[in-house]
Amino acid sequence: MSSLLLDNIGELVTNVADSGADGPLGIRRRAAVLVEDGEVAWVGPATDAPAADRRVDADGAAVLPGFVDSHAHLVFAGDRAAEFAARMAGQPYTGGGIRTTVRATRAASDEELRTTVRRLRAEALRQGTTTIEIKSGYGLTVADEARSLRIAAEVTGETTFLGAHVVPAEYADRPDDYVSLVCGPMLTAAVPHARWIDVFCERGAFGADHARAILACGQALGLGVRLHANQLGPGPGVQLGVELGAASVDHCTHLTDVDVDALASTAVDTPSGPETTTVATLLPGAEFSTRSPYPDARRLLDAGVTVALATDCNPGSSYTSSMPFCIALAVREMRMTPAEAVWAATAGGARALRRDDIGVLRPGARADLIVLDAPSHLHLAYRPGVPLIRRVLHNGVPQ
Repeated sequence: MSSLLLDNIGELVTNVADSGADGPLGIRRRAAVLVEDGEVAWVGPATDAPAADRRVDADGAAVLPGFVDSHAHLVFAGDRAAEFAARMAGQPYTGGGIRTTVRATRAASDEELRTTVRRLRAEALRQGTTTIEIKSGYGLTVADEARSLRIAAEVTGETTFLGAHVVPAEYADRPDDYVSLVCGPMLTAAVPHARWIDVFCERGAFGADHARAILACGQALGLGVRLHANQLGPGPGVQLGVELGAASVDHCTHLTDVDVDALASTAVDTPSGPETTTVATLLPGAEFSTRSPYPDARRLLDAGVTVALATDCNPGSSYTSSMPFCIALAVREMRMTPAEAVWAATAGGARALRRDDIGVLRPGARADLIVLDAPSHLHLAYRPGVPLIRRVLHNGVPQ
């Protein structure tokens, strides 16, 4: 078994609160990390570092857990740059452009879709994203949803069936029939390739009754629940997610006091402090790309709600794979502190996927680490747009 020592770390973000670490990020200074067989084997002061087969000198830089992007749509074909330009000229976002991508995706070959997924996955990895969730949702036929999930599963274990993204054009006058298709043959074809089920619960997509029925069918077959909720306006999505025990409700742009209270009511005590079992995953790239109001992260955090950050990478409303960009937006536009945003992009994303082996650096965790070309995590928000990811270790392997 080979070992690697990442040494001479100026600031190590562990996201683990213990006697040797500072603050909510569990920061250790002048630290080292020992990696063995793809896992973190030891964390501590550089002066106490054990011997290893290989040594990598961090040269005083900051080291963080790899980013956990818990919401992305990478299986698609086509381009919606013209739609983006129209929004920048004042056209509102309604979600209607999804059908444009559905047409292009259905017409694409497996290899074309695979090429896009692998390109975007590699792009995200270069920017420090070591875990990514990928949804289907641009096929909306039994065969196209199944192949989307098969292709996504080639690059991640976090795959989500989103057959209920929108009602496709051929079912526009028969939404009940489409829900029956999603709950029946489409779900059956998706289950072997999916860990999660999701619904776009929004005006113009799926209402609460249809969403509840679809998610319940997925739960009955062993899929975990996620939910697109309250993006375009107030609605039932957040409270439905809490009702069904969803791991995450995503977007959360338009929330009532009742929505916030519902999320806060899922709080439980954990070794690291109170956390909500239903996470609010915020996607500031979507607000940036649609010129919409940003979610009020401060309101959620002050209510004790666990918050994650993710990219929502997709060709229409958030064509970014950059978690550092989303961290900078969260700090500038959503009233998060740099520490809160970094936690949300690492440990928060792990919570949204109900994982405890990623988003943290402690013995037994997966050895996913990023070395910044900077002395502190603060630089991720302080220097927006600058390529600060100097080195990535994924499963202990330098990329």
